[in-house]
Amino acid sequence: MHDDFYRMHRLPPYVIAEVNAMRAEARARGEDIIDLGMGNPDLPPPPHVIAKLCEVAAKPDAHGYSASKGIPGLRKAQANYYQRRFGVGVDADTEVVVTMGSKEGLASLATAITAPGDVVLAPNPSYPIHTFGFIIAGATIRAVPTTPDERYFESLDRAMKFTVPRPSILVVNYPSNPTAETVELPFYERLVEWARENKVWILSDLAYSELYFDGKPTVSILQVKGAKDVAIEFTSLSKTYSMAGWRIGFAVGNKKLIAAMTRVKSYLDYGAFTPIQAAACAALNGPQDIVEANRQLYHKRRDVLVESFGRAGWDIPPPRASMFAWAPLPPALQHLGSLEFSKQLLTHAGVAVAPGVGYGEEGEGFVRIAMVENEQRLRQAARNVRKYLQSMGVNTPTQASF
Repeated sequence: MHDDFYRMHRLPPYVIAEVNAMRAEARARGEDIIDLGMGNPDLPPPPHVIAKLCEVAAKPDAHGYSASKGIPGLRKAQANYYQRRFGVGVDADTEVVVTMGSKEGLASLATAITAPGDVVLAPNPSYPIHTFGFIIAGATIRAVPTTPDERYFESLDRAMKFTVPRPSILVVNYPSNPTAETVELPFYERLVEWARENKVWILSDLAYSELYFDGKPTVSILQVKGAKDVAIEFTSLSKTYSMAGWRIGFAVGNKKLIAAMTRVKSYLDYGAFTPIQAAACAALNGPQDIVEANRQLYHKRRDVLVESFGRAGWDIPPPRASMFAWAPLPPALQHLGSLEFSKQLLTHAGVAVAPGVGYGEEGEGFVRIAMVENEQRLRQAARNVRKYLQSMGVNTPTQASF
């Protein structure tokens, strides 16, 4: 029956769900699956954040409807974060809105600012909400590359010249999910200038702002002079403080976009549970040592993953940021394609990864590996992968100890 619904026609099957279903079945059979598929942090939030949640939840008056755009203290805490981290001044009243994770924020903004038939420029491969948030809102997507090089800007110019109607929105996401690519400030400076010239809104997803490696902090598009005239940026507490299930994120930037989004949200929700918002304030305003500790932990996991999988016969480029590695399929198994390879890895190696094709056709030939298991489990995954590769006739290093 659901075939009759207009929006259902526009949504392809969620490819990643296919592997997720296989993983669930394998676990139900009692198999030990090392799950590197979903970017679901395995670490707890800081203790003082949980303490604040409990303290506020114990108050009898904390259980009513909250504020849809976020309680004032939380918007102020986010404004302080931007000042502290990026040196960017933000008005907590008119330039910040609290979202239920950046996913909901992007979907609400898409609903607020797109009309059926609008053209949106989005990266391919990309995190699904970057395209489907707009597709659900009735827009058409024109793909641009994810890699931020000269070809990227050429494709933007080409899109403006040859697309009718002209694109009105551009989505960017660095550090990228799924590719883990990063950018420097000159990239954003050029992008802001381009957006002004072409009258295009920029939506920047900075969900992985604090998971950077090799001592190179990520940059915010709002650091560019005049960026707030054309840009809005999404951040999230999910990865920074290991609070994924709490669903707290933010949109910061252009007042007109913030106002439109706030208005749509006021019809859709009453905001996150007040004790969660109070605890989110504690995360942003409290001691930040957890952020550095998480960064170091993911950095070590990255090194273990790259080194042990390399010794197993699968070379993986080390990501510069995020909690993901974007791994080309082993050359001898490229012919399988990313979905079949992911299924085989799950069945024969007990390792779940996300097929690259689930992030767009340009993701074919890759899988996304989430660093959400401890180092010991990553080494176990490498041992399992090595056995699988050998069973497929792939040459693996002769002397490999894990």
